[in-house]
Amino acid sequence: MTMDKSLRVRAGMVQNRSVLTRVERIERLKSADRWAEGDSPLGLQKVRVYKLSMKKKKKKKKEDEEEGAAAPAAAGAKPAAKGGKSGGKSAK
Repeated sequence: MTMDKSLRVRAGMVQNRSVLTRVERIERLKSADRWAEGDSPLGLQKVRVYKLSMKKKKKKKKEDEEEGAAAPAAAGAKPAAKGGKSGGKSAK
């Protein structure tokens, strides 16, 4: 049976969860040395969930100038690379 495309989970649609499971909370508490073996798993301390946001990187002026200088040089090399071939068809 096929699944409706509105119900499919795509990688781009996965969002950050703001609530952790008990196991995830215990793991984070252990890494922060706030939980020890033998402590009750009920009534755990709060654990902050950090939201990651990707910032756009700004291009530096030097990189823009280098790209601008490389483009004309590459354009000049293209006609020389074609050589003397006539495209495969002979004029008989």
